[in-house]
Amino acid sequence: MNYRHAYHAGNFADVLKHAALISILEHLRKKDTPFAVIDTHAGRGLYDLQGVEATKTGEAAEGYLRLVSERENGETLPAALKSYADCIKSFGNAYPGSPAIAAHFLRPQDRLIAIEKHPDDVDALYVALGRAPNLRVMEGDGYRELVGFVPPQERRGLVLVDPPFEQTSEWQDAGVALARAYRRFANGIYVLWYPVKLRADVNAGIGELLNAGVTKLLQIELDVGTGNDPRPRAEGQGPRLSASGLLVVNAPFGFAAAMEETTNYLARILTRGADAKATIKRIVGDA
Repeated sequence: MNYRHAYHAGNFADVLKHAALISILEHLRKKDTPFAVIDTHAGRGLYDLQGVEATKTGEAAEGYLRLVSERENGETLPAALKSYADCIKSFGNAYPGSPAIAAHFLRPQDRLIAIEKHPDDVDALYVALGRAPNLRVMEGDGYRELVGFVPPQERRGLVLVDPPFEQTSEWQDAGVALARAYRRFANGIYVLWYPVKLRADVNAGIGELLNAGVTKLLQIELDVGTGNDPRPRAEGQGPRLSASGLLVVNAPFGFAAAMEETTNYLARILTRGADAKATIKRIVGDA
């Protein structure tokens, strides 16, 4: 499967992932000391919500744009979603990917390392991010390159692993890469995004992290429900995704409570059916 995120930018999974990302970045900014962000699957950086791909699937309309509509109709957003909506709005008609969001929150003393495998997307990422001294765009396999960047010289920061899950070995590759990185940088914050497809794969990924010695692990899932959705799917895609999750290692203080409020709200606002639900589970530690 040749995954193209332009079809999915701004969907419910992006809302959850990017609201969590922004919440962590705001936490890191509370201290004056510098931090680093390492994005292993950076993508293109910016996606046109009025482009052919986005309008064909309508996924942004049932994700970020629905949230905007609710806000305009007088809904009071949870704090994490307010920060998220304010950030995305600042990009105009373009929906920012994770590296663009991270760059938005960097201070002069902070750094972003954005790794992307596909040459065309690397070129687009250079355009999206620019060439500021504290931004590094690198062409390469994020799983292989990650271990070479940890621990960062700042000794604090965030590692985001956001793969397309287009390979059958994706869960194994992600688990091995995160385990190797954690053994070198045990006090870092790690976020792994995943689609909820086979529960056995999710459990295997959790097991890989626990075997690496992780002592603080939080699991967040948002299921918007299956419903009856006749809209076209993206080219080459299977059934429309209805649930996604995050595994968060070393979640900051207050993060779990903020995400519980956020996901409960999203399950209500972005629902496709009565089976929509949000789940937060502390796998190990106080998270």
